[in-house]
Amino acid sequence: MNNYDYVIVGAGSAGCVLANKLGEDSNNKILILEAGPMDYNLMIHIPAGVYKAYRNPKINWNYFSQDEPELFNRNIPIPRGKVVGGSSSINSMVYMRGHPLDYDRWQSEFGLKDWSYNQCLPYFKSGESSDRGENLWRGGSGNLGVSKGSFDNPLFDAFEEAGPQSGQGYSEDLNGYKPEGIARLDATRKNGRRCSAATAHLKPALARGNITLLTRAQVLKIDIEGHSVSGVTFQHKGKIHSVETNKEVILSGGAINSPHLLMLSGIGPSKHLKEHGIDVHLDLPGVGQNLQDHSCIILQYACKKSFPIHKVNQPHRKLATGIRWVFTRKGIASSNIWEAGGLIRSSSNAIYPDIQYHFGPVGFEYNANKISLLQAFAIHVDQLRPRSKGQVTLKSANPLDKPLMTFNYLQHPEDLSEMLNGIKKARELILQPAFDEFRGIELIPGPKVQSDAQIIEFIKSAAETDYHPSCSCAMGNGEMAVVDDQMKVRGIERLRVVDASVMPQIISGNLNAPTQMIASRAADMILGRDQLSPIKAKFAFNS
Repeated sequence: MNNYDYVIVGAGSAGCVLANKLGEDSNNKILILEAGPMDYNLMIHIPAGVYKAYRNPKINWNYFSQDEPELFNRNIPIPRGKVVGGSSSINSMVYMRGHPLDYDRWQSEFGLKDWSYNQCLPYFKSGESSDRGENLWRGGSGNLGVSKGSFDNPLFDAFEEAGPQSGQGYSEDLNGYKPEGIARLDATRKNGRRCSAATAHLKPALARGNITLLTRAQVLKIDIEGHSVSGVTFQHKGKIHSVETNKEVILSGGAINSPHLLMLSGIGPSKHLKEHGIDVHLDLPGVGQNLQDHSCIILQYACKKSFPIHKVNQPHRKLATGIRWVFTRKGIASSNIWEAGGLIRSSSNAIYPDIQYHFGPVGFEYNANKISLLQAFAIHVDQLRPRSKGQVTLKSANPLDKPLMTFNYLQHPEDLSEMLNGIKKARELILQPAFDEFRGIELIPGPKVQSDAQIIEFIKSAAETDYHPSCSCAMGNGEMAVVDDQMKVRGIERLRVVDASVMPQIISGNLNAPTQMIASRAADMILGRDQLSPIKAKFAFNS
């Protein structure tokens, strides 16, 4: 176990896709190093088990931000998957590609000529098997099982009806022709089970026999000789090992771990590295900078009618729900809860949607680490294109120390303004006639919070992450770019970063789908294959 063609650091969304595609050539010998365990925990695979999965400290990096200046100096929990499948094994499974104009902006504003949406769409399609069926926008034969929300609950129907009633519109498919409006969302779910990147891509790849997966293996540093990478050093079962690569080392640890490992290895802002006594191999000032995330506020309303999902936490109902899932893969347990949502504009100034909703037909509250379900419903309000940026930095030169991260959520005045308007839009949506028979009192933030000043104070006291850190090893051509448009680390050979950190600007939606698309494109680049032919699909850009 000392020599491989490719060493992939991280078996998350990107790493699983890379392993599968690079491993199609049986001559390629591949090693994947994953710091977490195998995905044996049953709560990973039961869609409704998401609450237990993402709060399980055994499969989570359990990060926290530093004091966030605009959020009353609160430390925001930043869960990231530390398990095979990465965050695709603990997320809420929402499959959202982002708006086509996001990628066109990568091309026009960041000089990434090969990253328009037309060039990305064939990779979204080829990776996906949608239960909607294949068409110009959607794929029908890829590895990743994707299903439209189908859980039967009148609150979902009310939510969809409220879209046109409020003027916020309706879309049959936010990943299709009309990426705007209220809709039933897609989920990475197949046959009633979570379809993580590990399930979709890695497990079929491992069956070929030319890929070695090593779990509970923490990479300590990238090994560098001159201006080239030779391999990595990692810790496994209390021992230190080194492994060499014949071709490339590929970092797929995500927007926090990838820049952290680069800096530990002497690649990053030279002044910061020297402060921690790390020898500088490559002064790359953008490493860890440009960190972006979607801030999120959750509103909750009491529900005047009771539905089975409100009582599913009762012991006998929980048991019955679990038994039904085990034998049929159906029922409440097969739902990822957040089955409806929307992409809307916070104001007429927005060129395209800048607010995202996730809607669930149940309320909840946490006491310590225990969740209680309420006879209520909830709506997430996410600000999609933050102007505020943060950074990942070193706590120390010790690889086992967690990195420091500050996101500067809502630091830019326009970010706060968009979130304020987004909350007003969400309230307006819930006040529509479609909700009249269900809508009880507003529980969070509550009816006393009405003025702009009161809403802003609520935002600052309650805003958290929507779990989408990105952009900290950005693609581009400028001084702060970390990788080029083929995700090669600038200034050093045989090293790439392939994960959400390479986004130059965060996309307007959930990140799992675009991360897998990026990895699929990267694999073709690494293998020297032609990129798939662009697809010129039409989109509705106005409501």
